[in-house]
Amino acid sequence: MTDFEKFRTEVSHQQVMVIGDIMIDAYLWGNVERISPEAPVPIVATTKRENRPGGAANVALNIQALGAKPIICTVLGNDKKSTDFIDLMNTMNIDTRGIISSADRITTVKYRILGNNVQLLRVDEEITSPLSQSDEDSLIKTVRQIIDTTKIDAIIFQDYDKGNITPRVIDEIVAKAKEKNIPTTVDPKKRNFKNFKNVTLFKPNLKELREGLNIDIKEVDIESLKKASDILHQQQNIDIVFITLSEKGAFICDYRNPDEPKAIHIPAHLRSISDVSGAGDTVISVATLCLSMNLDIENIIRYSNLAGGIVCESVGVVPIDKQRFYKEIKLLTN
Repeated sequence: MTDFEKFRTEVSHQQVMVIGDIMIDAYLWGNVERISPEAPVPIVATTKRENRPGGAANVALNIQALGAKPIICTVLGNDKKSTDFIDLMNTMNIDTRGIISSADRITTVKYRILGNNVQLLRVDEEITSPLSQSDEDSLIKTVRQIIDTTKIDAIIFQDYDKGNITPRVIDEIVAKAKEKNIPTTVDPKKRNFKNFKNVTLFKPNLKELREGLNIDIKEVDIESLKKASDILHQQQNIDIVFITLSEKGAFICDYRNPDEPKAIHIPAHLRSISDVSGAGDTVISVATLCLSMNLDIENIIRYSNLAGGIVCESVGVVPIDKQRFYKEIKLLTN
């Protein structure tokens, strides 16, 4: 069986836990016909409102779109927006048993106001401080219970620096995953970059890599990327370092055979880029599923890089189209 056949036949049996910062992407569309008499700003007469799952929830949507089953684990506010978010997840048949409400937090909402199809303003409603100890306790306890009672094939840490992922959450859940032999993957941000230790796959983009390690990678070549990967492997005991490079493709280094680390750099596919939003969510989703099915390292990077490119051709944050993904994999392997 080829890796592609394995992916296609086994993906529906995979269950992936997604831990991290969720948010609601709220859109208000309308028409602008005049300027406010109160200030030199446009008046938007709204014609449509929509709430979309964002942040770590978009990773869950990608996992689902590919045919696997996601389980979201996060802490929301004890507010109306958390109810709205859970209603969204229920409508999409996404498992919500890992979602906790806290009186100490609010549910993150990103309001985008569009007039005449142009974004005029974004308003963020959020708390970005780390979880309180009691909320950490609740999240860790919930995750442990799910791992002990449910077949979990992989765990994704999707970090947006909004506070859900803390050093203690990382340490305790990674230790639990190690105990159960569950692979862990990470899409990091700056705050916790160096706290992710002993994970299976770590996927920064080039900007996050530079900031996280405080190094200046001037030339995007295998030698400089391999050096940065070596630092991550040595300092944080990471098995696989996966660096996304935007228009320059992607790089991966596999240290699971420490005597012969395998480094691969592949170029990006030529595409008509409309919007890069959400591409990282798609990449970590595909990479995690490939890893959970034990695909070859070359296909982990090829399939993930391909999927990230596909979603960049769509406007806005959208999950991967599975049929198009499969079609392009066939073209890639023929």
